Amino acid sequence: MAEEQAYQALTVETLAQRLGDVEAVASRVGGYPAKWRIREVGDGNLNLVFIVTGSIGSVVVKQALPYVRMVGESWPLPLYRAHYEYFALVRQAARAPGVAPEVYYFDKPQALIVMEYLHPHVILRRKLISGERVEKLGATLGEFCARTAFRGSELSMASPDKKADVGLFSGNVAIPAITESLVFTDPYYGAEMNRHTPELSPVVDELRRNARLKAKVQRLLMKFTSNTETMLHGDLHSGSIMATDTSVRVIDPEFSQYGPMAFDLGMAVANFFMAYFSQPAHRKEDELDAYQAWILAVITECFTRFDETFRHLWQTERTGILFPRSLFEDQGNSADDACDALLEEIREDALAYCGIEMHRRVLSLAHNADFEEIEDTGLRAELEARNVLMGQTLIMEPEAYCDLNALAELAKTFNQKAVL
Repeated sequence: MAEEQAYQALTVETLAQRLGDVEAVASRVGGYPAKWRIREVGDGNLNLVFIVTGSIGSVVVKQALPYVRMVGESWPLPLYRAHYEYFALVRQAARAPGVAPEVYYFDKPQALIVMEYLHPHVILRRKLISGERVEKLGATLGEFCARTAFRGSELSMASPDKKADVGLFSGNVAIPAITESLVFTDPYYGAEMNRHTPELSPVVDELRRNARLKAKVQRLLMKFTSNTETMLHGDLHSGSIMATDTSVRVIDPEFSQYGPMAFDLGMAVANFFMAYFSQPAHRKEDELDAYQAWILAVITECFTRFDETFRHLWQTERTGILFPRSLFEDQGNSADDACDALLEEIREDALAYCGIEMHRRVLSLAHNADFEEIEDTGLRAELEARNVLMGQTLIMEPEAYCDLNALAELAKTFNQKAVL
């Protein structure tokens, strides 16, 4: 594709002609481009996504649109977000090998990425709604979050490299602005694009009157906007994770930026709690308890494996300017207490970010299918209310639930509580 060609959105009809002479694509798909089988499968909020299949294989082609797809051209969005997604995928592949899809080709002017086709993987959210289990789900995500958090920070990276990377990603302005509004601000007042289940209104009104809660959320927004500890995925929810029964992969890091180490972990766990609270609408009574117990076990494993992996990297890859061995091991001191304190801070912040994500997915824009597909709005509101109130508790006093048994018991308490 010519470098100078003006941006044009792909279609099923034009894709083969435009990408047929790109070696990185043609060599993996095979056959004559005119005979490629092309499906547009993008069901997300922002982009075009195609699966391209030929005689020898398949690839995924993802192209950014110059607007928010779920809203339309009235909400413009810069194409440069594909540039940052490409850089994020490359870094994730290096920092957490085998989890992110492999990138085969990137075209900056056309804002498109050609990458590995993950098959037979499906979106994790669909598996959770369907009541399916995934082996080592919590372990894989805990490891992914720990490896990307540690290796993207100055615990590991050379300081000049880290600062240069922060400078690079600082140009990704429009996408973080979405998070800053839709996640941290809009849920807590009557923003124009907000919506919620009508029967949930009493809970929403009370939440928005809670000034202490809103102040805590804004303090966490301050950390999110000013803290460049590590490179984030930035949107690690159950729609950004693909899985089979035995394999877990992470996709769609276009919201990537440098931010707090706790953010990705908190976002991921929030989506498991929302899956947990929505289950009474999706499971038969004789299946419900066992499946909800499995989801809580996934959450526990996610936190546990994060800590284990982070501690291992602390011992083996702490080569940056932070907590240098010259101050600890080289003087006969242990750095274990420092690691413990940092992990405690990360877990506390992760729980607070978790609570915020539990709110925005039912009060702001871009709701989760876990709740949205519940047709009985009275039941939906009841389950959403349990989710919202637990989220409030995690924001207000995360330090009380850093113990994973206490966290699980809190979820069980709200799961059994009639709120509305």
